[in-house]
Amino acid sequence: MPNQRRLYTYNTLSRLVNRLRDDLNNKDFVLLYAYNGTGKTRISMEFKEKEKRKRNGSRDTLYFNAFTEDLFHWNNDLENDRERHLIINKDSQFFTGFSELALEEKIFKYLQRYADFDFLIDYENWKITFSKNVIKKVRGQEDREERVDNIKVSRGEENIFIWCIYLAICELVLDDSEAYNWVKYFYIDDPISSLDDNRAIAVASDLAKLLKDSVGKIKTVVSSHHGLFFNVMVNELKQKEHKKYFLYRDKSNDTYTLQSTDETPFFHHVATLKELQQAVESNKIYTHHFNMLRSVLEKTATFFGSDDFSFCIHGIEDEALYARALNLLSHGKHSVYEPREMVDDNKELFKQILSNFHNVYKFDLPNIFSEQTAQEGQS
Repeated sequence: MPNQRRLYTYNTLSRLVNRLRDDLNNKDFVLLYAYNGTGKTRISMEFKEKEKRKRNGSRDTLYFNAFTEDLFHWNNDLENDRERHLIINKDSQFFTGFSELALEEKIFKYLQRYADFDFLIDYENWKITFSKNVIKKVRGQEDREERVDNIKVSRGEENIFIWCIYLAICELVLDDSEAYNWVKYFYIDDPISSLDDNRAIAVASDLAKLLKDSVGKIKTVVSSHHGLFFNVMVNELKQKEHKKYFLYRDKSNDTYTLQSTDETPFFHHVATLKELQQAVESNKIYTHHFNMLRSVLEKTATFFGSDDFSFCIHGIEDEALYARALNLLSHGKHSVYEPREMVDDNKELFKQILSNFHNVYKFDLPNIFSEQTAQEGQS
């Protein structure tokens, strides 16, 4: 793999954050790809604190990160095991005007895309209860649907619910709600850490739509370790003013490096190659993987001076078949936004194309993958 040009290196988080804020002076978005363990959460907090220190406590950033989830905690009713509910930290500035601005409709608009439970917010007592409709089977009778109240949702469902609250509050910001008129920036770090690929694509699609509506009002930083999520965000926002970086932390000297993906091959496509290889190894190959593979081929072809992905399959056996497959199976938004598992014949074709690509372009996959795994294991 060709060496990438190092663009910006910083020995403190503060200087790195200065760079991100400077970029947002003339860009709408900054997109960061970084492995787990890089320090993305600390960077998001430093971004938030930068303005507070500068302006004596004045805030300007509505952030979503691991700390956002800590604003909620469970009361499991250990004594009776019946009245389980999620408690809201009402003292957090995250909930400015929360009780005066009913959010159920906005939250549910997103939640119904990702989950099948319902909720009720008790603004007086700052708690949330959950319910779900389940099918009850009784021998000799027709199945009937029953509502079960006071359920405890799973950790993943809780996370996606909190994410939906964040999106609802972002909508209030864009609607010029007085309670959130202090917000100038959104900083979003890994909203989909525990989601499968299908939901990751849905989350990225919804977020990109919201961010497109924010242009001219709010500037945004999005950071993620999830290659598919990042890839969808890049593709969705490519017509907008934005910067794209691979963020790397050198732990030997605790420095941070930003590598622009504008002038060199997109480094996040190394992560894409990892995901494609994992899909092959697990045989869980979905239609959107053809989009991802074509994207890798396009960026590789561009680096070698060609304007067509077919450059990467030129001269190999079955070149015409591979070109037709990549054109047909990566065409149209349905491949990205309606992911479904490929039929066996297409899976085999995908494996052949990826294998031939690896044979011609000698990415150091074992070292790349082991490095990523080591980085991710330190989260």
